Parts: sequence; structure tokens; C-alpha cells
Amino acid sequence: MNFLRQFLSVSLWLGNIGMALSQLRSVPGASGANFAFQGRYIVAVSDADMIPSAYIDGKLGPVEGQDALSVIRLDRPVRELKAVEVGVSNSVTGPPSVLDVSPDGRYAVVIETRGQRPIGNTDLKLSDLPPGKVITVVNLTDPDHPAVVQRIVGPEYAQSVGFNADGSLVVVAAQPTNTAQPPLTLYRFAKGKLSEPYTPNLPNWVAGEQLNGAVFHPTRNTLAVLNSTKATLSFVQVADEGGRLSLSAWGSPVQVDRQPFKAVFTPDGRYVLTNAMYFGADISATNSVPSSVLSVRLAADTATRPVHQIVDRVVSGVLSEGLAISPDGRWLATANLEQSSNPLTSPKQGFFASVTLIRLNPQSGLLERVGNYAFDGILPESVAFDNTSRFLAVATFDHFDEKRPGGSIDIWRIAGDANDPKRTELVRTNYSVPVTRGVHTMVMVR
Repeated sequence: MNFLRQFLSVSLWLGNIGMALSQLRSVPGASGANFAFQGRYIVAVSDADMIPSAYIDGKLGPVEGQDALSVIRLDRPVRELKAVEVGVSNSVTGPPSVLDVSPDGRYAVVIETRGQRPIGNTDLKLSDLPPGKVITVVNLTDPDHPAVVQRIVGPEYAQSVGFNADGSLVVVAAQPTNTAQPPLTLYRFAKGKLSEPYTPNLPNWVAGEQLNGAVFHPTRNTLAVLNSTKATLSFVQVADEGGRLSLSAWGSPVQVDRQPFKAVFTPDGRYVLTNAMYFGADISATNSVPSSVLSVRLAADTATRPVHQIVDRVVSGVLSEGLAISPDGRWLATANLEQSSNPLTSPKQGFFASVTLIRLNPQSGLLERVGNYAFDGILPESVAFDNTSRFLAVATFDHFDEKRPGGSIDIWRIAGDANDPKRTELVRTNYSVPVTRGVHTMVMVR
């Protein structure tokens, strides 16, 4: 009888396990208990024109495929996740801000920092790439068949592109060699098309200075602008009067750390986070100067003399490019190049990159670095949280392992320990989606 009871107990246990696994497999987008990445789709762009070490030695290296925009639908089981690609010219030589998606998720806009490599010459340098000036609009209505619907000539050496909250305006920040060219260009956007450009005067800008980006506030037509020459974060309001767009300063610029690279607003719009690269002359002989992240509190809308204030600062990994905030406003992540862009034969090649996880207090704006997490990848430049705020997508430009050709979108998970409530880890999972080599800017469509 005891044997029979044990047999029936084990059979019932196995049956329950089988039923649980069957139910788990039936959940769209899931194939394991540790994967619950949520969102509509991921959109990313890859620059196939150069290898990572071109940043160091200037040699573009061999082409691998063609520049591409990738779309990854997330409403499928994880084992079926794949990228659908369409050819779109783009460049990795600017900040990872060359792509944005309209708030309704129907259109993507892509800019060029540098143009395509000349045809016929195989021994090309990074300096041989012409100035970028093409802006491309891609229809994402059918994510399985993204289609280019518009190409126009925009400002040279564009650095960032972004939509406003209702999708009616697009801003492009550039670093023009012609000092007479304004650094900010605005476009109206309707029915999948960009209008003629508007180039209103940018307050407090001096000809010859360089911008690394401009991003719209999540609810109103206010821009956060990064001046890399002065290392400042400033805010300007966009006004539309009788069809004429104009810019006016909102408070004084905030002095930030050297080489501000990206800016992101908190979901409620009360704070701006910005990371600093510390590259070039700021890099020490060992190339190990850590980057930083600043938290800036915005002035109240009703302030007659608005003052924006830095409230906290933490260090991240070396050469942080990507910066993302979770939808719940509680986490930040940076993607850190470390020494992975060095030639593989260089003694400076560290054979790892890293991701930094930072805890953010949504009320106070205070920051706490949880940790740096190294991984086996080359030149990760972009990160994006999923809808649950518990998973992170990381765009990995290339891999050290020659058996893994191309780039990838890798999934990480924020994990805790039931036996140690204070412990938080960022774990790289085995879930990864291959894309064209050179992936560098990524947007999560929610």
C-alpha cells in the first residue's frame, strides 16, 4: 500500500508539472519561467560600413551586409523571436540616438551622421565616409514588412532625432561644419511624412559649438538640449504661433560632466538623467576613466525664474553610450563600451563590455549604483527596458566569438534573492536575437 501511495503521489506530481509546462507554453512570448519580456516590438538600426576598431585605428575593415533597420515582434514565443530587416542608411559614429519611433508605433525616423562608404575602394578609412544628410521614414504598420516611405535631405552630421509627445513634431540635432547652419532643425510630421524644415534660432548657442542631442519632454513641447562643447544641459520651449515655430529658453543651462552623450526624462517629466562619456583628452593613459550619470530636477512649471538643479551623481562603466530608464521610473541602465572597441591584437583590448544598473528614487531623484556587469560582447551602444521594468534589451554591435557572426539584441533580467531582500543582480539570459552587424541604436515600442 505504501508503494502504491508513493506511485500515485509521484504520478500526480508529474501530471501537475506537465500541466504547468503546457500552460506556460501557451502564454504568448514565453517559453520558460524566467522569460516574461513584454512589449509590442523592438526597432533597431545597424551600420554595416565599419568594424568596431575603426574608432581606434581609423580602418573601416570589411563590409558585412548592408545598413539595416530591424524589427523584432514580441507577441510570439521566445523561441520564435526573429528580426525582420529593411535597408536603411545609418551611422554608428554619433550617439545612439539616430532612431526614434512615433508615439503610436506606426513610423520610424532614421538619420545619418556619416554617409555610405565609397564603392570600389577596399582600403578605406573612417575619415573617407562622407557627411551624412539623409533622413529616412519607415512605415511599421505591418511589423513583418517594414517599408521605406520617405527619404529627404536633412542637416549634415546629424546626431539625434526625436518625436514630441503627440507625434506632430520631429527634432534633429546636428554638428554642422558650416557654422552658419543652425544646430537644431524641426519638422512637422503627419501621415507618415516629414514637412519642410524649420530652423528657429537656438537660445544661448554660439556658432561653432556642438550639440550631442535634443529630446522632447514626455508631455509638453519642451526640449532638453546637450551642448558637448560647453558640457551643458539646457531647456528650450517650442512655440507654434500662426504656423511659425520658435524656441525660447526655459531657465539657465545646467553645467554637467564632460562630453554629455544622452539625456532621458523620467516618465513623469520631473527629472532629466544624462550620462557623460569622458573620452578623448579626458581618457587617462590606461583608458579607464569611468563615465558618470547625473540626475537633474526640473523647475516647477509655475516658477517665474526657473532654476534646474543637479540632485545626484553616480559613476558607471567606462565609455557609457546608451542610457535608458524603466517605464516605472525606478531603474536606469547604461551600456558601456569598456575597451571592446580596440583592435583584437591590441594589448588594450579587454575582451569584455559591460552594463551598469542604477536604482532611481522617482520622488527625490537620488541615484544608487547597483553594479557593473561585464559580458562577452563588443561595443554595446544602446539599452532599452521592457514594459515590466524587469527586463533589459542590450544592442551588441559584434561578438568576439567568430562562430557568432553579426550583432545581436540580448535580453538581461533584473533578479533578486528571496533569502536576501537587499540583493539585486542583473543577469544576462541565454535569449538573444541575431541582427546585422553594427547594431547601435534601439527603441522599445510599448
